[in-house]
Amino acid sequence: MAGHSKWAQIKHKKAAVDAKKGKIFSKISKEITVAAKMGGGDPEKNPRLRTAIEKAREANMPSENIKRAIMKGTGELPGVSYEESIYEGYGPGGVAIMIEVLTDNKNRTVSEIRHIMTKHGGSLGEAGCVSWIFEKKGYILVDKAKASEDTLMSIALDAGAEDMKNDPGEDNYEIITSPEDLVAVKGAIEAQGIPVSLAEITMVPKNYIMLDGKDAEQMLRLYEALEDHDDVQNIYANFNIPDEILAGKER
Repeated sequence: MAGHSKWAQIKHKKAAVDAKKGKIFSKISKEITVAAKMGGGDPEKNPRLRTAIEKAREANMPSENIKRAIMKGTGELPGVSYEESIYEGYGPGGVAIMIEVLTDNKNRTVSEIRHIMTKHGGSLGEAGCVSWIFEKKGYILVDKAKASEDTLMSIALDAGAEDMKNDPGEDNYEIITSPEDLVAVKGAIEAQGIPVSLAEITMVPKNYIMLDGKDAEQMLRLYEALEDHDDVQNIYANFNIPDEILAGKER
């Protein structure tokens, strides 16, 4: 798991900065619209929609924007029809990459994703070429200053968590759950007055590739270029890089 926490924390910080600029509102709106279209507009009966709304609120997205995105999904307002796709490929150093997109033009999007991958030392592959490396999991981060390890572990495991990790060099505890148990575990932790820094459904790699030097820098540039694409919702990759390079990206 080493490395996943580091990048997850940097993603979380970057998302907060992007939210202030309004950069991620359109991506969250897409997710809300698709979730409402697939499972209805009631978040109590639609877990995917509930998760998307929570993400919107964390990003300080206005309630009116959330309501409008739901209404587009349920057909109460006109809206664009989005398709979900997953692209798989390789980055510098043979890193496995999965890219989840929501698009209204698959031909355009795949062409642009292929261009970004090639430009930054990567390549798109066939469907299934790297998905076997990842497992869908619930992933929670809790600031170590907010709870003792024993207390948090007891709460998390009793609520159904699969594992909890305490890497000495990290600021957060990592808690792994099944996708179905994420909400319950998060709720149990918060019910004890312990704030959760991050809670998401993600694809956790079974193994990691250590990158250094040029490959590490190029991989981060590729990751950021993909993340900046309007149609890209999530990126998963199995790279680990030295602390000093990640620290440079945080500044």
